[in-house]
Amino acid sequence: MILFLDFDGVLHPDPCADADMLLCHLPRLESVLRDFPEVQVVISSTWRATRTLDELRAYFSPDIAVRIVGVTPNWRDLPDLLDTIGHTYVRQVEIEGWLRSSGRPWEQWVAIDDKAYWFKPFLPNLVRCDSRIGLHDVVVNELRLRLTERNQV
Repeated sequence: MILFLDFDGVLHPDPCADADMLLCHLPRLESVLRDFPEVQVVISSTWRATRTLDELRAYFSPDIAVRIVGVTPNWRDLPDLLDTIGHTYVRQVEIEGWLRSSGRPWEQWVAIDDKAYWFKPFLPNLVRCDSRIGLHDVVVNELRLRLTERNQV
């Protein structure tokens, strides 16, 4: 099972004008992940474009950081998938690109993101956050439910 993780609008509100709020929901996410030790994490956030994988891992607690297995490619580098999935659904294209390039195209996955329009409509793999709030209790409950459901498939 893989969790594709966005940062802005998930781990903190977007926009995040207050530096003290940056990654304010990270402890909440880590708590969920500790209850699902089989889940690996792939960073799908745009933060991956300006930071190395090790720099991204450094934001997380050590027990969670070791479960971060990669970052998604940029949708611009995936023209075949863009044509297949659709040019509007760029985050889903990046996720599918990572799954295929890693040799894990049939792996169960969940994405947590605040931009539902970057995914095909009604995608059951998507847990959507309100970008103004980020990862709040209702979303945490939905994430737990989706991780449980996907693990049972």
